[in-house]
Amino acid sequence: MKYDFLIESYDTEAVKVLSVWSEFRDDDLPVRPKFDDPRGRSVHEHMVHQCVSEDTWFRNMLGIDMGGPPLPERETRFEFIKRYAEASRTRLDRLRLTDEPWWEEHVPFFDVRRSRAWVMTRRLTHTSHHRGQQMAMLRMLGRDLHSNYGPTA
Repeated sequence: MKYDFLIESYDTEAVKVLSVWSEFRDDDLPVRPKFDDPRGRSVHEHMVHQCVSEDTWFRNMLGIDMGGPPLPERETRFEFIKRYAEASRTRLDRLRLTDEPWWEEHVPFFDVRRSRAWVMTRRLTHTSHHRGQQMAMLRMLGRDLHSNYGPTA
């Protein structure tokens, strides 16, 4: 199928998110890029945003409901990692059942309509943007940061 690259990209993006999250420590969750700037998300707020935003996009725009809450019951680093891994695996399984007409159907994207392929492309870039912010936070924390390009590099 000509849209398999989007499914493969989602798979690798989810792995990259989990990889970056695994490099934080539990006591990093409240850390902000600048301690007195509430606009810069904390590590915890980034994890919440990723889980909630991705759930909202998949449910409301792509029509894929993973059937569970987007956030873990206990908002610890490990539980976020576990919940996101489960949710992204469920979404990936459902994406693998799609066909070309499904990807080409126009669906609501906020106040306009776009193809699901277009929406998914925007979702992937949105996730990549936030992952970049989190990688910058790891650098600010002085961590050794592993490559995040993975097998697609």
